[in-house]
Amino acid sequence: MEVNAARALAGARTCFVGIGLPSTAANLARRTVNPDLVLVYESGTLGSKPTRLPLSIGDGELADTADSVVSVPEMFNYWLQGGRIDVGFLGAAQVDRFANINTTVVHRGPGRPEGRLPGAGGAPEIAASCGQVLMVLRHSPRSFVGALDFVTTLGHGGGPGDRAALGLPGAGPAAVITDLGVLRPDPVTAELVLTELHPGVTLQQVRAATGWDLKEADRIGVTAPPTAAELAALRALKAAISDGQSPTRETPGIRTGATLDSRRGETPVTRTADSPRAPTAGTHRSRNDA
Repeated sequence: MEVNAARALAGARTCFVGIGLPSTAANLARRTVNPDLVLVYESGTLGSKPTRLPLSIGDGELADTADSVVSVPEMFNYWLQGGRIDVGFLGAAQVDRFANINTTVVHRGPGRPEGRLPGAGGAPEIAASCGQVLMVLRHSPRSFVGALDFVTTLGHGGGPGDRAALGLPGAGPAAVITDLGVLRPDPVTAELVLTELHPGVTLQQVRAATGWDLKEADRIGVTAPPTAAELAALRALKAAISDGQSPTRETPGIRTGATLDSRRGETPVTRTADSPRAPTAGTHRSRNDA
């Protein structure tokens, strides 16, 4: 799943990254298919090059390895809502057939307490303003539901034209990548359809894990198995955080990949060797093997 999600970023220039599976995929993409990918996090970091998976958007590793750190209002008002980010990468607790997202609350039935979720974060703005949105989550009937318990983030609304009617500039969700396959919106109906299966997965498995009558493309492809290099990069990335390791950093002030400003003539402040450095979080351990 993470490998195929990383591959989806092969042609992207900039990616607004959510924590969890999206962050794993985006950081893997930088190490494999797209070393020039500029990672952007909502805490205000531009061009972060973390040596391990960040624990949160406030992880010091993101600021410590960034080309520039800006305020949160600047990040959202200028960079995101100004149309300067190609791809938003999000996770979800629930998603419906039009790729709308719930990360707020789950209703457990009469007499049972509601299950509170982490909340929106920056997801509504990311989904509204990025050029397109990719999503990654595990495929189960609890996650792929016929009706959301709460609409936190708009995907394609109720169908074609809903985003345009609301004046949203971004194209919305372009793909939902799961541990079973890949779903994409139908170009006419905007409803998610199954376009690819992972090796060894059957159509029946995907249908059983989906809470609506899932449609499939005329021809369903099969994703390529992960290469040895992709698996090695993914394992190294996860091992760095589980073992509390932090490999040798890139030299502050030296950019090893494309930067956010290079195609727009905009110049974020770049660190130099004398710049103040945020404390690292390299000794933290993860309780999450996303």
